[in-house]
Amino acid sequence: MARKVWGVDSANPVTQELYECVKNKFGTPKFWGRYLTEIPNDSCALTKGEIDFLHSKEMKIMPIYNVRKESIGYEEAKLATRNAVFHARRLGIPENTLLFAQVEKTYKIDAEWIRGWIETMIPTGYRSGIYHDSLEGGFTEAYCKAIQENKELEKQVILWSATPEIGTTSERKSPKYTPAKPNGKANVWVWQYGRNSSKCSIATNLADERVQQFLF
Repeated sequence: MARKVWGVDSANPVTQELYECVKNKFGTPKFWGRYLTEIPNDSCALTKGEIDFLHSKEMKIMPIYNVRKESIGYEEAKLATRNAVFHARRLGIPENTLLFAQVEKTYKIDAEWIRGWIETMIPTGYRSGIYHDSLEGGFTEAYCKAIQENKELEKQVILWSATPEIGTTSERKSPKYTPAKPNGKANVWVWQYGRNSSKCSIATNLADERVQQFLF
C-alpha cells in the first residue's frame, strides 16, 4: 500500500508569513495546491515568484484550474482544458504535471464535460485531475457515465476528493486515508479532509505518495 503524504492548498498567495504560519502551526507540507488563474473574491493566481519561493523550500506545487460553474458539454471542457494548459505553459510548468479542474458540488456537470477535460488533456502532454465531491452534487453520476462511455478514462484521470470533511489538522494528527469515492473504479489519490482553517488561510490534504511524481 502506497505511503501517504501531507500537504495544503490555498486561495491566497504563498508569502513568507503564510508559509511560517503553516510550518509553525501545522507542519511542513510536502506539496502546496495553488490556482492557475485569478477569480475575483475567490482565488489569487499563482505567480512565478511563488513558484520560486515554494521550490526554494523543496516543496512540490499542485496546480488547480478554476472552472466555470457550468461544467456542461464537450466543447466547454475543451475550452477549459486549453485555458488551463495556456496558463500552465505561461508559468513554465512542465509537461507530465497534473492539472486539477476544481468542480465544486454546486457546479452543474455532465459526462461529456468530464470526457472532454480528460481526452483534450491527453495530447497536450499534461495530466488531468479533477477536484470533486463524491457525496453531493452531480459529479459521481457524471463520472460513472463518462467511464462507462470510455473505460480508458479511468486510467487517465486522478481524482481529488473534497469529502468527508473532518476539519483541518496538523500533519502529526492527520487522519487515516478514507476519502469518499465515486462508485466503480477511480484513482482517488488526493483528499482534502479539512478547509477554512482559523489559524492560517489554508485547507489540509492527504495524498497517495505516487501523486508527487506528477506535481512539479
